[in-house]
Amino acid sequence: MAAERLFGRAVPVRVQGRGCEERRLNVRVNIELLPTSNPVHKKDLAVRLTDDTDPFFLYNLVISEEDFQSLKSQQGLLVDFSAFPQKFIDLLQQCIQEQNKDTPRFLLQLVSAAPALDHTPVSLNVVETNPFKHLTHLSLKFLPGTDAEIKKFLANSLKCLKEDKLMLEEQLRKTEEDLTRQLSYTQQSLSEKSRELDKLKNEWTSYTTALTNKHSQELTNEKERALQAQTQYQQQHEQQKKELENLHQKSVQQLQNRLSELEVINKDLTERRYKGDSTVRELKAKLSGAEDECQRAKQEVLSLRRENTTLDAECHEKEKLINQLQTRVAVLEQEIKDKDQLVTRTKEVLDATQEQKVILEENTEEKQRHIEKLETTIKSLSAELLKANEIIKKLQGDLKTLMSKLKLKNTVTIQQEKLLGEKEERLQKEQRELQEMGQSLRMKEQELEVAPGGGIIIMEILQVCKLQEQLESTIQKLEESKQLLKTNENVISWLNRQLSEVQMAKRLDTSASTQGGGRAAASPHGMVQFNTQLSKLNRCSDAQTVTATSHPANKENGDPLGLESKYFKKKDDSIPLRGLSQNTLNSEYLRPYLPAKAQPAPKAAGTPASAYFPG
Repeated sequence: MAAERLFGRAVPVRVQGRGCEERRLNVRVNIELLPTSNPVHKKDLAVRLTDDTDPFFLYNLVISEEDFQSLKSQQGLLVDFSAFPQKFIDLLQQCIQEQNKDTPRFLLQLVSAAPALDHTPVSLNVVETNPFKHLTHLSLKFLPGTDAEIKKFLANSLKCLKEDKLMLEEQLRKTEEDLTRQLSYTQQSLSEKSRELDKLKNEWTSYTTALTNKHSQELTNEKERALQAQTQYQQQHEQQKKELENLHQKSVQQLQNRLSELEVINKDLTERRYKGDSTVRELKAKLSGAEDECQRAKQEVLSLRRENTTLDAECHEKEKLINQLQTRVAVLEQEIKDKDQLVTRTKEVLDATQEQKVILEENTEEKQRHIEKLETTIKSLSAELLKANEIIKKLQGDLKTLMSKLKLKNTVTIQQEKLLGEKEERLQKEQRELQEMGQSLRMKEQELEVAPGGGIIIMEILQVCKLQEQLESTIQKLEESKQLLKTNENVISWLNRQLSEVQMAKRLDTSASTQGGGRAAASPHGMVQFNTQLSKLNRCSDAQTVTATSHPANKENGDPLGLESKYFKKKDDSIPLRGLSQNTLNSEYLRPYLPAKAQPAPKAAGTPASAYFPG
């Protein structure tokens, strides 16, 4: 492979020797990339310094990649070996550009340890000068060429010179042939152009003579016409001048008359202006005084209006008080008359009401005892519901214990159905008794309205009203417990259906797993589906908590059910009835397993969860 030449130009260099003066020298710098046999480092950088005037001036430097790494570490270079040649060439070009300046910024120094360049190693420095110091960007050490290298260099230079000579001779010969050919062609064209030029000259002289004669005649004619026109224009100008002078004199006289009139008018106007200015000043002073008085009057009006409004308000309030007192006096007089009449009537009715009060107290005591019995039954029902929650939690454990807990769940549900039947019968009885009590209370109220009475009868009526409110609250609690029991029954029946379906799915999966490996892959999917069903069932019980929290009596306490909090105290080993969320009921997965009435409708904002499990 041939060497790749990157740079070859003469560069001005300052030569410095030990104990000698600095001198200038034009050195030719050749930069080449030499191919190598090393497969890792394919090329080396070769730099050669020569002098065109001295054929024995030869210095060489070959830099491999290993040498460049040491050079990079010594001089703190920031470029790689691939980019180093171009950076070195850029520095040399900057030195060439700065050579003609008085104080060049970049320069090359060739420093030798010997007094003269007598075949001793030298260093080539690229130096940047500034007002503070000389900065050496790069320093390369060159070795002088040996006799063999000098001979080889001379032979190569001689060979190059001969090749250049032959090439120049060939170029000279070609240029001579081209020039002789062009000379003959130009001589022929010159003779032709000279003949054409003679013809054009003859034609031009004849044409110019004809044109001169023609233009001279035209010029004489035009001069005569111009003289005639000039005389006519002068006469017209003199006439117009006279007319304009007459007009100007007349206009000047008119303007003078007008000026005198305007001066008289101006004097009158100035006198009027002075008078108007004095009147304006007087009016301004009066206006400022009037504005001050106006502001004071406005402030007084505002204060008077405020006082007037306050006085009107006080007067209106006093009139209201007078009217109220008058009406009150009339009402009190009428009440005194009515009370005198009522006192006489109440004494007669008091004995009868006392007897009725005793009867009502006995009835209320019986109802209270009955209500306590109902509360104890509700407590037992709540305990059974908590047990059902524990059973649901155990069902979520795994599939092995599921079957045994299903049996327990079935027994619990049978007992709950029996208890629910008993509770319904008791509730019906209580409702009948409550209806009878309500009728009796209405009868008493009617009797009290007919009979005369006083303040004691009013107290008795208030006690009866309180008792009636207590009865209504117990009725509401009973109805809520009934609805809750019905919702729990729906949930339990639905859970039983789900568990039976899961059991059937498990049997089908076990039978399919015995038939082949391809069907055995479906059993884990069934397990996953069952686990997802159980998680959805846990979320479904949250719908019940929404029905309880929708009741206003339990909203503040946050009780999970419609009953009082004392019946549902949380135990350490218990699970609240919140295992099923509304999202599960809204899902498309559970709709096929719910009854038609219990399927969730599209939920609007503020829809209670009790709508999903109707009683």
